[in-house]
Amino acid sequence: MSYPKAVLPAVACLAFLSFALPAAAASPLAGTWTLVAADVIRPDGTRAHDYGEAPKGMLIIDMQGHYSLQIYDSSRPKYASGDRSKGTADEYKANVLGVSAHFGTIEVDTMAHTLTLTSEAASFPNWEGRPQKRIYEMKGDELSYRVEPRPDGSVPISVWRQLK
Repeated sequence: MSYPKAVLPAVACLAFLSFALPAAAASPLAGTWTLVAADVIRPDGTRAHDYGEAPKGMLIIDMQGHYSLQIYDSSRPKYASGDRSKGTADEYKANVLGVSAHFGTIEVDTMAHTLTLTSEAASFPNWEGRPQKRIYEMKGDELSYRVEPRPDGSVPISVWRQLK
């Protein structure tokens, strides 16, 4: 069977794209990550735990660049009343400040070592819809990045280990 000359380049191009596009579109950080550390570097240069001594968290990134992230201070107080709608001001404050949760899209620039998170929804609503660029580093199966400085000048640092 003979094909018109214009068909062969088109077939070759489609064959190339079928192999090239999935790899190019896939997020290089895709996978499930567990929190190793959630620290903060204060303006004076000291490093401290930002979410308690034993923070818990999970980061999930899919192949299309969607993410879901949660960080919890494991020492958050339980509500004495047993009813979260009847908490005290101190219980509410500790629980709001002891959680960072958001989801949206992530873009990774492996050359510049930056990731950009754009939250669709966040426990801190000021982040919603606002892209946040973070410098990241990979060491083996460990991902770490610095969050934008807070108003007081402190810089949060998150460290994650990829689950196998």
